[in-house]
Amino acid sequence: MNIAYWTVAGLLALFYCYSGTLKVIRSRDQLRPMMAWVDRLPLPALRALGTVEILGAAGLILPPLTGVAPWLAPAAAIGFVLLQTGAIAVHLTGEDRRVALNVGLAATAAVTTWLATGL
Repeated sequence: MNIAYWTVAGLLALFYCYSGTLKVIRSRDQLRPMMAWVDRLPLPALRALGTVEILGAAGLILPPLTGVAPWLAPAAAIGFVLLQTGAIAVHLTGEDRRVALNVGLAATAAVTTWLATGL
């Protein structure tokens, strides 16, 4: 179960670290081709969302790795489930109805939550 956690959590952390970094450093014009919904959020909220994604990625990896506050790993994974639930709502209320990636990420975060409870 430990190998499964590190595999799934590592991939999820890589995805969110990349995605969060893009949201923090790129302009709205640079993000628009990848994320059609960026015009629906204020820029500070978009930057905050990217920061939350980066911190959540760290929360999946650092606590189990260091042994300090390991309860943060399942909390970060639950946070990603909630984040993707909100993302699905944002997509469905706008013109962009593509939610397959969001559903997959929510499911992966749910599996990570389950795997993290066995650490």
